[in-house]
Amino acid sequence: MSSRARAARSPRRSPFDRAKVTSTDWLSYPILDITEAPEAVDIVLLNRPELPPAGAGESSIRPVAAALANAVFDATGARLRRAPLTPERLKPAPT
Repeated sequence: MSSRARAARSPRRSPFDRAKVTSTDWLSYPILDITEAPEAVDIVLLNRPELPPAGAGESSIRPVAAALANAVFDATGARLRRAPLTPERLKPAPT
């Protein structure tokens, strides 16, 4: 059975309507654990020599700085809005 078919049949499916996920909190949001992961994932490699090299991780790295800045805000109350997030920038940061 494909991973899509398995996900469609999963009792832990995320509730959604035609426009968006309808979970209202993290307690009811279904999170899969390792026992529910697919046994195999099909990967397709595309040969596109006319395009510059790029990896699969670049798109996932973009939200990391925002997540770190939000963690700093949560811990200190100081909002850092520019990178790099350094101790020197934290000290004079307005709240």
